[in-house]
Amino acid sequence: MSRRAKIALAILLLAVFAGALYMRSLRRRVSRLAGPPPAAEELARRAVIEPPISTPTDAPVMAKIFWGSENAPDRLEPVAVELPLSADPVQRSKQVLHTLVANPPAPDRRTLPADTTLLAFYILPDGTAIADFADTLATETPSGILSEQMAVDSIARTLEANVPVLHRLKILIHGQEAETLAGHVDLGGFFSLQPPAAPPGTPAKPAAAAPSGPAPNDKLTVPGSPGKLKP
Repeated sequence: MSRRAKIALAILLLAVFAGALYMRSLRRRVSRLAGPPPAAEELARRAVIEPPISTPTDAPVMAKIFWGSENAPDRLEPVAVELPLSADPVQRSKQVLHTLVANPPAPDRRTLPADTTLLAFYILPDGTAIADFADTLATETPSGILSEQMAVDSIARTLEANVPVLHRLKILIHGQEAETLAGHVDLGGFFSLQPPAAPPGTPAKPAAAAPSGPAPNDKLTVPGSPGKLKP
C-alpha cells in the first residue's frame, strides 16, 4: 500500500472515530432535552403543584386505594398502601384522594386523569361528603359508560374504605353541579357510601338517627368559585 493510501486510510479511520464520538454526544444531549420519562415528570410536577397533605395527627395506616384491576381492566381492585393519614376526616379524605390520583401502581391502572385536581372537600353534619374537582376531571376523563363509572366508583370506594364517617358522596365540577361526568354517568344525585363491615365479634353500635341534611334530590352547589386548597 502506498504512503498516500495509508494517509487516506488513517484520515478515514479518524473521521469515523470522530463521527462515532459526536453521535454519542448528540444522543446524550437529545436525551437531556427530552427530559425525564412522563411518569417521573408527572410526579415531580405534582409534588410542586400539589404537595402531599400532612397534619399533626398523621399516623401510619394500611389504606385501601381502588385502582383498575391488574387482570380485569373493566374492574376495580383495592391495593393496600401504607400512608400517613390524618385523624381529621376531611384531611384524611384529601390524602387518600391525592394518592388515588398521584400514585397508581401502573399507568394502565389509572382511573382518574393525571391532571385531576381536588379544589375543595367538605363534610356535612349528616355525613355527606362534597368533593369539588377542577374541570379536568370532566374534560379529560374518556367519554364512555365504563371509563366514567370506574372514575366515580374509584373515588367513592376509596373514600368509603378509609373514611368510615362518610355516608354519601356528592361530586361537583369547579363548584357547580354537573349533569354528567363526560356525557354518560349522572352526577346530579348522590352516591351512597357504605363503611367497611366491622370485624366479627365487634359490639354493634346503636342505630344512627336519620340524617337531617338535604334529600338526595336537593340541589347542592358551593357558592363562588373556590381556589385550590392548600394542605
